[in-house]
Amino acid sequence: MTPLIRHCLDTDVPAITAIYGHHVLHGTGSFEIIPPTTQEMADRRQAVLDNDLPYLIAEINGQTVGYAYANLFRPRLAYRHTLENSVYVHHQMGRQGLARALMAELMSHCEQMGGRQMIALIGDSNNASSIGLHLALGFQHAGLMRSSGWKHGRWLDTVLMQRRLGPGDATTPTIIGQ
Repeated sequence: MTPLIRHCLDTDVPAITAIYGHHVLHGTGSFEIIPPTTQEMADRRQAVLDNDLPYLIAEINGQTVGYAYANLFRPRLAYRHTLENSVYVHHQMGRQGLARALMAELMSHCEQMGGRQMIALIGDSNNASSIGLHLALGFQHAGLMRSSGWKHGRWLDTVLMQRRLGPGDATTPTIIGQ
């Protein structure tokens, strides 16, 4: 089933809160321990939108089943062409191509707006599905921060991956933000 990929609306926030909350409680992709409230997720979404960056959802049969967004990698001006991605899919909808569809659309949006690099900070070096997704989409390993998080009674690594967007560093970039 092909999902509808569209911009996230205010009405999608409860669904994305539930999707993320499950991953916070049961997974290692996020290093958060306590799931954020719906208001916190709404505030985080608004921060992405305030940076004029994409926040997308995947919808099937009118249900929000996944989401992806890009935000600034770091706030300093020199990083303005480097974006960080996040993607989460409903825990019962994994391995159906939703994350791949979301990420492909997200990267397209970021390239069109002038993004030059995309960074993935992946929780847990054993997170084969996220690492595999990013590799399939052209990301390369850029580093590993060993034992950088403690969750579910164990130390977890953070995997850094990076992908060029558009011309990457081959040309002088256009201005993103100020």
